[in-house]
Amino acid sequence: MQPLHGITVVTLEHAIAAPYATRQLAELGARVIKIERPGAGDFARSYDTRVRGQSSHFVWTNRSKESLTLDIKQEAAHRILQQLVLDHADVLVQNLAPGAAARLGLSYEALAPRKPGLIVCDISGYGADGPYRDKKAYDLLIQSEAGLVSVTGTEEVPSKAGASMADIAAGMFATSSILSALMHRQQTGQGQRIDISMLEALTEWMGFPLYYAFDGAEPPARTGASHATIYPYGPFQAGDGHSVMLGLQNEREWKLFCDKVLLQPELATDARFCTNALRSAQREQLSALIVQAFSSLSAAAIARRLDEAGIANGQVNTMEQVWRHPQLAARGRWREVGTPQGPVPALLPPGSWQRGAPRMDPVPALGQHTDAILQELGYGPAQIAQLRADGAV
Repeated sequence: MQPLHGITVVTLEHAIAAPYATRQLAELGARVIKIERPGAGDFARSYDTRVRGQSSHFVWTNRSKESLTLDIKQEAAHRILQQLVLDHADVLVQNLAPGAAARLGLSYEALAPRKPGLIVCDISGYGADGPYRDKKAYDLLIQSEAGLVSVTGTEEVPSKAGASMADIAAGMFATSSILSALMHRQQTGQGQRIDISMLEALTEWMGFPLYYAFDGAEPPARTGASHATIYPYGPFQAGDGHSVMLGLQNEREWKLFCDKVLLQPELATDARFCTNALRSAQREQLSALIVQAFSSLSAAAIARRLDEAGIANGQVNTMEQVWRHPQLAARGRWREVGTPQGPVPALLPPGSWQRGAPRMDPVPALGQHTDAILQELGYGPAQIAQLRADGAV
């Protein structure tokens, strides 16, 4: 049995941050009921068509959930939502536009007097107060506001991260905060409101560059795929045209690298490169020496030397290579989950479980569970048919 078995989460969510959080709760055994707009649903359903005609974002973040379609602007649908939350929900999650949930009567302040044990998690770009409270926020904008873009990319061109880092950070903090609130409720019987800000979540993840630039100091330089302050630490081209990613952490490894990998032990004591600060300052010179030493070797041969010397290294894998990664395969990390267009592979959530393995149920079709949930709430076939005719569901 999963640890959240018996917990019901009702979520008014779209895009990534809230869906990623609630997917993790579902994998821990919670029943997650996703409220979607009739006819359209979560707008992430239409981001792209890369997974057998379905959205890559949606398939990634929405397995193991139930989809209930409600036009919550209609009174009949609003009553259904209120009944669902007040009679069945342990947790309400929402990342609607700023102020929308409160206008619908779904704020913690409105619901807590009627259900004191309810946990309400609000996810927004900037949080519930402050001068940015009402600003719309998307992942790229928060990556910019939190400074991630300013320290990512090359010297000439700043860049966003290739994954939705602000959304993922907010989703992770939402999940851990909800779990903490459930433990607090178990001890006290009290629910609470959780206010998750994408800006605050990503800024927490920016701790190293923030402190590096503490008290007006220069921020880390944008160095592409190389480390901003440790060198050599990044990709280096081999003689076969492929790249090897390697990283040194200390002077012992620098000496091993010179002796066992470059086969130039004298370089370890070269006055130009004898400390990390000097190596980082002389990147261009040192890079030329490393690439020259690698020019007669294949990437595989370099990797073997690095492994034998105990130097950390890896491949710069494409997405296709990650799908076929031998380590993921050897550890049995891939599962199959259903979707409305057939089964697709899905990565088992990180971690291992002696008991209560993660639930990995299908990605729901839009409104797939509407009739079943309405029947649970006491609606008969004729009432459901009328709700459909009225466009309420």
